[in-house]
Amino acid sequence: MTKQTNASNTNIIIPIISAREIDDSFFEPKLLEEIDIVRSMLADIREHGDDAVRKYAEQFDRLGEKKFEVTRDEIRESYSKISPTVIEALHKAKENIQMFAELQMQMFEDKTVTTSFGLLGHKIIPLGRVGCYIPGGTYSLPSTALMTIIPAKVAGVREVLAFSPNASPEVLVAADMAGADRIFRIGGVQAIGAMAYGTQSIPKVDKIVGPGNKYVTYAKKEVFGLVGIDFLAGPSEVMVIADDTGNPEIIAADLLAQAEHDVDAQSFLVTTSERLAHAVQKQVAIQLETLETKTIATTSISKGFIITVDSLEEAVHIANRKAPEHLELQVRDPSLIMNQLLNYGSLFIGEASAEVFGDYCAGPNHTLPTNGSARFTGGLSVKDFLKVVTFQELKDPSDLIPTTSTLAAVEKLDAHRKAALLRKNL
Repeated sequence: MTKQTNASNTNIIIPIISAREIDDSFFEPKLLEEIDIVRSMLADIREHGDDAVRKYAEQFDRLGEKKFEVTRDEIRESYSKISPTVIEALHKAKENIQMFAELQMQMFEDKTVTTSFGLLGHKIIPLGRVGCYIPGGTYSLPSTALMTIIPAKVAGVREVLAFSPNASPEVLVAADMAGADRIFRIGGVQAIGAMAYGTQSIPKVDKIVGPGNKYVTYAKKEVFGLVGIDFLAGPSEVMVIADDTGNPEIIAADLLAQAEHDVDAQSFLVTTSERLAHAVQKQVAIQLETLETKTIATTSISKGFIITVDSLEEAVHIANRKAPEHLELQVRDPSLIMNQLLNYGSLFIGEASAEVFGDYCAGPNHTLPTNGSARFTGGLSVKDFLKVVTFQELKDPSDLIPTTSTLAAVEKLDAHRKAALLRKNL
C-alpha cells in the first residue's frame, strides 16, 4: 500500500490515499508472533508457583517487598488519595456500565420445552471464579477495572479477582467500587500464568478477561484451553466513515484520541469528500501541537490513513472487510448504511457519539475485539461470564429409538445402538 506524501508540507501527518491504492494487506489481521520468553515464563510459573511469580513481579512490576494481594486497609486508604470529583466520576460511570450490563442480563434466562418424549431445557449458570486483567503500563486505566469487573458481578460470578501492575489509587478504588473480591498488584505474563495455573497464594480462575500488551495477549493465547479467555486483543482501532457533512475538527480529535493509546494504535477516516479529507489532515496537525501525548500520537497517527472513496457503499465495503474495533458514522443519514455494516466492535452513530464516551461511561463495554476479530465476536459482556447448559428429562423415548439406533448403525457405534434399544420397554 503506497502512502501519499507531500515533501513541501511538513504538516502532513496522516496520509490521504484513494480506495484504489488499498491492497489486501490492509485487511489482513496481524498474526500474533510467537514469543519464546512468554512460554518460558509460563512454564516457570507452572512449576514454581509463587516463587516464579515474585521473581517476575519484582523484575517487571517493581513489586519489591510488597505482598501480592492488596489489603483492605490499602484500598480504604486509596479513597483518601483521590479527589471527590474523580470518585463521583467513577460512581457515575459505574452506574451506566451496570445499567447496560443488567439490560444485557435480561436476555439470559432458564428455558424449558415439553415434547412428546419429555422435558428439554437450558440453564444459565455463572462462572465460579474469573480474573480481570487491568493494564498498568503507559497509562493507569480505572475505566478497564469498571468495564471488566462490573459485568462479571452482574452475571453472578461467585468470585472476581482483579490483577493490575503498579495499580494506582484510582484503579484500586474503581476495582473496589466495581465489586472485585480480591485485588492483586501483579501484571504481565506472571499475572496470566498465576490465574491460569494457580499458585500457593493465588487461586486458579475459570476465565481470564481484559486487554494487555503483546506479552499478555500471547500468554492468554498460550493458556487458552486450560482456562477460558475473552479474546486476543491487539492495538486499539478506530475507523470513521464520513461524507461532506463531517466535522473535520471533531473527526481529527477522535482519530487522535485513539492514536494516543500507543504507537501501534490504528486510526482511519474513510470519506466521500476530498475537501473533508484535506481539512481533517490539517486539523490533525493543528491539534497535535497542543497534545500532552503528542509523541505517542504522532507516531501512531502517521501509520493511519485517510481513505477517499467514490460512495458510501464503497466505505461500507471497506469497513466490513477491516472489521474495526470502533466504528463511527458522521454522515448525513446514518440509517441508509447502518444495517449494511456487519463487522465492528462497537458502533458510534452521529457527531455527538464520541468514541471516548464509550471508553469511559456511556454504558456499553469498551473491551472490544480488534485485529479483524469483530468478524466473529462481539465485545465483552455479561455473556462472557455465563454458561448456557442443557438438560433432558425424557419420559417416553419410543419416538427417538428408531432414529437413534439407525444413525448409530450408520456410524458403526454398536454400543450406542444397543443403549437406545434397551429403552424400548421402559
